[in-house]
Amino acid sequence: MRTKETIFYLFLLSVFVFQFLPLISGAENCNGLCDPLNLPEEKPIAVLAGKVINVILGIVGSLALIMFIYGGITWMTAGGNEQRVKTGRNILVWTVLGLVVIFSSYAILKFVFQALGVD
Repeated sequence: MRTKETIFYLFLLSVFVFQFLPLISGAENCNGLCDPLNLPEEKPIAVLAGKVINVILGIVGSLALIMFIYGGITWMTAGGNEQRVKTGRNILVWTVLGLVVIFSSYAILKFVFQALGVD
């Protein structure tokens, strides 16, 4: 029973991927070989670096949100245990400091890319 469900879900996933893959990759307007990243002709390396940095900052921001939730749950479920309260508080404090570093690095990179004219 479980194997049939797995096969069915894999079939649905493959149908979805093959149906929408040209739309996702932008290959419907491509004659021959084309750039799958849709980078501009001028400064493609800088644009690619900007995209990679934005993805990395997004992932790190998501991890910070997860740590906020974990620290809050640790603090709320401490039940008067001073060690767990301290652990939860430390998680929240270090997460805030991490977010400060993330936002300041994003601001610095945005400033540098604007100065270079990449934007």
